[in-house]
Amino acid sequence: MKLSTRARYGTRALLDLARHGGEKPVQLKDIAGRQNISLHYLEHIIAPLVGAGIIRSTRGVRGGLRLTRQPKDVKLIEVIQLLEGTTTPVDCISNPETCDRADLCVTRDVWCVMKKAIDTALESVTLQDLVEKQKRKETSVKQSV
Repeated sequence: MKLSTRARYGTRALLDLARHGGEKPVQLKDIAGRQNISLHYLEHIIAPLVGAGIIRSTRGVRGGLRLTRQPKDVKLIEVIQLLEGTTTPVDCISNPETCDRADLCVTRDVWCVMKKAIDTALESVTLQDLVEKQKRKETSVKQSV
């Protein structure tokens, strides 16, 4: 399974928001600059996150983006499913009627195990986990320089 740039950039944008958010809203252009993502593309990625209520957008001079929940309460599976649609590697897992061999197919069994492993991994990671890992990596890089 290969994640799209939509899911990867959306996750990076949320991580950036979790790290730089707080009392003041974060400007989308600042996230785009720090993450090296096109502002225009980022606007399209942010829209479903706003629509799903993960982030809130405020217009105006003092506007910007804010997480609506604490980073520890935002699981990666929620973000990936929202931006990718599904973590299912093949259609027959969620819709066995698409394949007349679904009941007999041993490879389908492997794809089911794969989906469960992906979901378990994504379910176990929060934005807070990513914030902490990012800080550790940055500290490690600074110490090695």
